[in-house]
Amino acid sequence: MSKIDRTLHAHPLASTRKGGNQSYNGRPKRVMTVQQALEWAFRTECAQLELPEPPDPERGDGFGFGLEYVLMQRAALGCKIDGGRYKLGDYTHEDAEVIAATVAGMPDDLGGKRIAIRVAELARAGLTPDWMPGAVPRCVPVDMKRNRHGDRAVTEVVGTERVLSRGKWRTVEVRACPVTYSPHPEQIEAARRAYGDWWQALEWIQEGLQVGNMLRDVQIAAALPAQRPWKPKQTRLRSANASSK
Repeated sequence: MSKIDRTLHAHPLASTRKGGNQSYNGRPKRVMTVQQALEWAFRTECAQLELPEPPDPERGDGFGFGLEYVLMQRAALGCKIDGGRYKLGDYTHEDAEVIAATVAGMPDDLGGKRIAIRVAELARAGLTPDWMPGAVPRCVPVDMKRNRHGDRAVTEVVGTERVLSRGKWRTVEVRACPVTYSPHPEQIEAARRAYGDWWQALEWIQEGLQVGNMLRDVQIAAALPAQRPWKPKQTRLRSANASSK
């Protein structure tokens, strides 16, 4: 559980709110996936990711009240207090602020501030992490050189041998072509591990927004991006069915 109290929907004051499918103005809520909601908040509404700073006793910093606390109190009241920050030309939708605050509360076991910043950056750019689709490690020369005869792999001397040639013993160089794998398997693994971290963060954000019940005009759908898109589709379906049971 993060700084945001995910049991807030059970608060007695919260029970007076309208149904989950309607916003406060009576119109149906906009249904978005968690990825769409993140992109809307950070890309369209330009919400800012305000990460909490740890208190510094030497400076006399106190713990104070973070944005998460303010959002919880606002949700409990069921209303929004007008303030000078919201003015024409500088308005950020309240739901976008709630989404940004949820991202800022990312727990340390999921990556904390690092993954929160990554999620916000990708959402602001409208991107999904590059998991290197179709990447297959291939054995290739470390270096190539080009001459008038075309491209050739660079070789290097790895030893010498004595050979009998035309009745004479001669010393000849033994040359080999250094090779590597491109893309390297570790590179592919790292890209897909980063995608997995992003996916877990989205799942956590989705749960927090759904259970927290603090969004006024947006409803978070159950759909998530593919958890392991590099696996065959049938394998992914079997894994999804197994996890739902």
